[in-house]
Parts: sequence; C-alpha cells; structure tokens
Amino acid sequence: MPGERTPHVAEREAHVVGGGIAGLAAAAFLIRDGNMPGENVHLYEKLDVVGGALDGAGNPDDGYVTRGGRMFNLPVYECTWDLFRTIPSLEDPSTSVTAEMKEYNEIHETYAETRLVEDGTRLDASQYELKMRHRISLVRLLLTPEDRLGDTRVEEWFDDDFFETNFWYMWATIFAFQPWHSVAEVRRYMYRFFHVFPGLHTLEDVDHTRYNQYDSMVLPLRRWLETRGVDFQHDCRVTDMDIVTSRAGRTVERLHYETDDGTESVVVDPTDLVFFTNGSMTDGSDLGSWDEAPETNETGASWELWKSIAEDNPQFGDPEVFAGNVQETKWESFTVTLENTDLFDHIVEFTDEEPGNGLVTYVDSSWLLSTVLVPDPHFANQPDDVKILWGYALFPDREGDYVDKKMSECTGREILEEIAYHVQCEDRLPEILEDVDCVPCMMPFITAHFQPREPGDRPPVVPDGSNNLAFLGQYADLPRDVVFTVEYSVRTAMTAVYELLDLDAEIPPVNKHYRKPGVLADAVSASFD
Repeated sequence: MPGERTPHVAEREAHVVGGGIAGLAAAAFLIRDGNMPGENVHLYEKLDVVGGALDGAGNPDDGYVTRGGRMFNLPVYECTWDLFRTIPSLEDPSTSVTAEMKEYNEIHETYAETRLVEDGTRLDASQYELKMRHRISLVRLLLTPEDRLGDTRVEEWFDDDFFETNFWYMWATIFAFQPWHSVAEVRRYMYRFFHVFPGLHTLEDVDHTRYNQYDSMVLPLRRWLETRGVDFQHDCRVTDMDIVTSRAGRTVERLHYETDDGTESVVVDPTDLVFFTNGSMTDGSDLGSWDEAPETNETGASWELWKSIAEDNPQFGDPEVFAGNVQETKWESFTVTLENTDLFDHIVEFTDEEPGNGLVTYVDSSWLLSTVLVPDPHFANQPDDVKILWGYALFPDREGDYVDKKMSECTGREILEEIAYHVQCEDRLPEILEDVDCVPCMMPFITAHFQPREPGDRPPVVPDGSNNLAFLGQYADLPRDVVFTVEYSVRTAMTAVYELLDLDAEIPPVNKHYRKPGVLADAVSASFD
C-alpha cells in the first residue's frame, strides 16, 4: 500500500510553492498516498486565494470573472479522476467530485451546432477542408519521433493554406495553438486526443464541471485539505531557495519569502520535501474593466523564482525559452455579466446554439474571436435572471473589424461592441449594452508552454541528483502527456510525490486510444470529410 516505504514520514515536512491545481494535488497525494500528516504540509501562495488558473469569482453587482476555462474528457485525464474520486462533493458529501462530474455530463451532453461562423453565416465545420498534402504532413508528423522535431514551429511543418482550413480554425481555438508554436506539442496533442478527432466540429467529447472550476474542483479540494490540517500561507511570495550542491546531489536547505510583514525564511531539513510550480500560465495577469483596458505585464513571481534557481543549476531548465517573448505567448479573455440578456439571447438565436454546447469561433474576426454561452448557473451565487458570456481572442494586438483599436487597448465596452458587429446587431448599440458588464483579462504567459523547445528546456519532475526538490505544472517535463490541461498538472504532482517518497504504487498510465482500430478508422474518415 502507498506509504509503506516512507519511514518516519510523520517527522518530515513538505513545502509546496504555488497554490495552483498542481500544488493542491501534491498536498493531497502527500496525505492520501504518502500518509504524511496534513499539518506537516505547508503551502505558499502569493495571492489571497488558491486555485491558480482554475479560478472564478464575483457577484451580479460587480460582475463575474473567470480568466479561462479548462476542457475535460472523461475517458482520459487518468490522474485527475484518480485524485478527485476521493474528494467529496461540496453539495453532496456522499459522492465524489469525479462521480458528480460524470453524472452531470451524462445529463448535460455537449453537441455544438455552430462551431464556425464567417460573415454572419454558419460554416459546415464537418468539412475539415484538408487537402492530400495536408494529410500527408499530419501523418509524417505522427511518424516522426519527438526528439527529431527539436524546436520546429508549426508554420515550418505545414503549408500556408493549412492555416486557412476549418480543421486548423477548430484545432487552434480548442487548444489555443498558434502557427509559431511547437510542432512537437501538436504531435503530442494528436496522439493524446486521437479519439476526439471526428468530433472537433461538435465538441461532443468535451466534458464540463457543474459550476466554474473554482467552485466545482478547487473549493472541494481545499476543504478536504483544510480538514486535514494543511498550513495555507496566503499573500506569501517565495523569492529564492538556498540549494546546496555536494557529491550526494542537490538539496534545498532554506526558502526565502515575502509577506506583508516583510522578508522571512524557513529552514528546510535534508529529509524535508520541496515542490515548486515553476512558471505559471496566469502569472502576471491583469484585469481591465468596462472603462479600462488591462495592462500587459512582462514577468511574474513564479518566473522570477525559476530564473533565480536555474541560473546556478542548468539542469533545472531554461525559463527564458518560455517567458522571453510575451508577444508570442499572450492572449486576452473576457467575462460578460448580463442582467439585460438581449445580447445573450441574440447570440443564441444568431448561432442557433444553446448555452453550454460549446465554442463559437468567428473566423473572419481579425482578433480571431471565440465566444461561449455559459449554462446557468456558472457560479454558485448566480441569480436565475443573470447570464454569463465568456470568450477570448488569439490575436489581441490586431485592430478590430468594427472597433478601430487593438483588442489589447480596448475597454470591456469596446470588446462587446466588436462582438456585436460579428453577430450583426451593432445597430442596436447602446441599448443592448445597458445593465451589462464586461471584464477583459490580459494573460501574458497563457500559452508560454507551447513555445518551441528542445530537450532540457523543461526540467524533469525530479531532476537527476535532486534530493528533495521536485517541479510541478506545465513547465516540468513529462513524456507523452499534453501541457495545457489540468491532467498534466495533476500528473506531475502524483509523479513528484511518488518519486520523492519512493512509494510502491503505480501511476495511472496515459491512455493509448490511437492504437484502437475503430479510433484510427474514424479519424481517417473524418480527415476526408
């Protein structure tokens, strides 16, 4: 059983740097599988709330905000469901979060009617528009070993007209890929999600949480950790680590951090453990408002700490590869709270899409806008007469088609004016924007994990020679799995805990749906429309 090979675990301490889903999962695995007392686990978070990118907050008066939303797939995400099968639901403690989500998606199945819109017309997105040379390039990519791809970009692998196909528009806006991103990451995604290839245009394989992911996943997990005595330290920014190198390897001996009371430090004994989420997709995020555009920051706390410890330890990776070009890693999202539901109702009618069915992308938008009609309620405190619209754009530095400004310079109101143009109701401005609020969010590193990379740029979860330090999250290296997922973060956490505690337990393997003949046949058929 897990924990049998962890002598004196009750006398060891664990320091978890970063309170995103990776850090929370690491704390849970330490307790559940490592048998570590909860009071021995210390979690340091620079914000006043945990959850990282799995966020969601607000009220109908001030407006709601979710910076992003992760998509799920119940047949995969093996480590995530393994974790949450033991976390009780807040609404029904007799069932688990995993069981609750499965039941919810059996009732509320996703099936998008309108995946792509151009010039006010719904496109037949089932026509992927792939030519034979595009298919050959895709097959060649699948057959090329990842270590031979190096830092090749997607645009270096495919012809220019590939990026004008329905397939690319759907692929790019589901997973947030850009032409300048790593083709090695595209290859990983193709293998991981081979089974969803035929349903890209309907999103029928996408599963959702009951509420936003903070309410549905983070809060139950935090409650479980709190009841076991985990020490949460909020508004606490870890700025450096003292790492000593000897013949026995590298050992973290002290953490330095800042709080409102000043600079402090904590001693880390050689038998203690340190888990660090190096880099964050939502680090440096900034919220705008109805009347103000968000700012674009160039750095964040997790990146600065990673740079600090990697400077003298090259085996800890190269953060500059991922955080050194904000223009290539940023995009902007927006959350709309509507007491006046005219715009929401118009989009339902315009797209023939019911709330909760999926993502609508406006392919003729210079910003490459996508919107989601969020099903009610998305927040536990959301009134019945308030609607939520969420969306994002991959090209925030292009000028709008209606608003003569870059999206990155636009207020919340101006973003909604641009949306109104693409759903052809701009003639009804400003009445449809009365009693409506829009909060834009600029995220400078939201796709930094897709930047072209080479082996060694991301450190292993537990680097060779590391005695008590493990890395978590999107910038720790795992074979085969895909980075822009909750699953990747949870899998790094499980890997880190099991390795550092030397647990005699198996980590659930990544599913290989692509080896099933039926999956292969369906994918090939879909590529030929």
